[in-house]
Amino acid sequence: MLSSRAVSPRLRYHFSGIAGAGTDPLARLLRAWGHDVQGSDRAFDQGKSAEVAEGLRRAGVRLTPHDGSAIVPDLDRVVHSTAVESETPELVAARALGLPLVPRPALLAELLAAAAPGVAVAGTSGKSTIVALVGWLLREAGVPASVLGGAGLVGEDATLCVVGPAGGPLVAEACESDESLTGYRAALGLIHNVSRDHAELPVLRARFAAFARGLGRVLVNAACPEAAAIGRAVGARTYGRDAEADARAVLVDAGPASTHGRLEVDGRALRLDVPLPGRHNFDNAVAAVLVALELGVPAPTIEALLPRFPGVRRRFELVGTTASGIRVVDDYAHNAAKLEAALTTAQVSAPRVLACFQPHGYGPARALRPELRALLPRLLRPADRFCYLEIYYAGGTTTRDLSSRALAEDLAGLLPCGYAEDHAAAVRWVVRHAQPGDTVLIMGARDPDLPHLARAVLRALDRQPVAV
Repeated sequence: MLSSRAVSPRLRYHFSGIAGAGTDPLARLLRAWGHDVQGSDRAFDQGKSAEVAEGLRRAGVRLTPHDGSAIVPDLDRVVHSTAVESETPELVAARALGLPLVPRPALLAELLAAAAPGVAVAGTSGKSTIVALVGWLLREAGVPASVLGGAGLVGEDATLCVVGPAGGPLVAEACESDESLTGYRAALGLIHNVSRDHAELPVLRARFAAFARGLGRVLVNAACPEAAAIGRAVGARTYGRDAEADARAVLVDAGPASTHGRLEVDGRALRLDVPLPGRHNFDNAVAAVLVALELGVPAPTIEALLPRFPGVRRRFELVGTTASGIRVVDDYAHNAAKLEAALTTAQVSAPRVLACFQPHGYGPARALRPELRALLPRLLRPADRFCYLEIYYAGGTTTRDLSSRALAEDLAGLLPCGYAEDHAAAVRWVVRHAQPGDTVLIMGARDPDLPHLARAVLRALDRQPVAV
């Protein structure tokens, strides 16, 4: 465990891979707390992620080339994203100078341990929405707390950074993508669900179990058998749509744009009017409300604020609707559970869904391939259409040994499946197939250009005739 230097007097930080969804808000928080912060990212050097770069500059973070030239002897710490390879010029230069190298999750673990209290939100799906909801409730209720999330609120920055006092309450996502999950020592932790993502289930079970053992108190979703089993081993408090949950949620109505129900907790019933579609988003709201209650937001305030929640960027975000009633939705779905949630939510309100999915890397594509081959024919209706976009390549040394063309070929004879070699081809595919009343769903992670793709699709549909 690292010391709590991040809440001590001013230090000089360099963030390598600062455009990452976990790294960007962390850098902005430290700058707000008075530290000297600079950073770099190859995406910026390539002219990408301009919105993230602008947000960092507004926060007072200096941006430098990602070539090692900014690694100088008077840096106190070099923080690196897990996406940055060990032999990049920056990390090589930092080692040569003997500078402390701090993985981004280790710095976050340090901050959570020093917070009063630290709250770590974990689960293979829903973390970003839960944390965004918590951040919104705390900020709007005037509770002085910091909140870090990988997805920003609609109409705000790309990621979430709510700034509270250093050493005060801190809520953040704890990612299960590697063994760093086991290093968090927060006063309160939440495990929303556990399903296959980043690793096979036996590996993830061990990670989440170790995470739970390191927490002061634990909340687990009773409706997820994997999470519930982990919770039983540590005496966790349970919540969710399960009759035996300590905090029992009841879903009354799930409409095309919102969900409604109640949360029975500590002898009272809170009305939950959630302005997000999908049963999974009702479950996300239940988890967020429990965290907000723990941090002192009064129940009546939660009931009043929740219906005003603006939504989360790239989490079933409605980009727009054409004059012919075609909706374009942008979503971060990138594993089987998240694709299923996004697709079934879209199907509730549309007679036909056109779904475009871009795998977020070669390793994830290989891992997902058998699951999607089984899932998609079961999930998609006869009228629905699906298109694989070419696998996203962020650079680096990964083995590029697979194409989305092969993933599309896996579905031959099972369902109509398109293939788009790039985003321009994806726009053409949508325009060719779209009909009035359809929902077009753009899905994928990591690629900073996916939000631009969703908007390009909307513009193309607005100016071109659609099939009838």
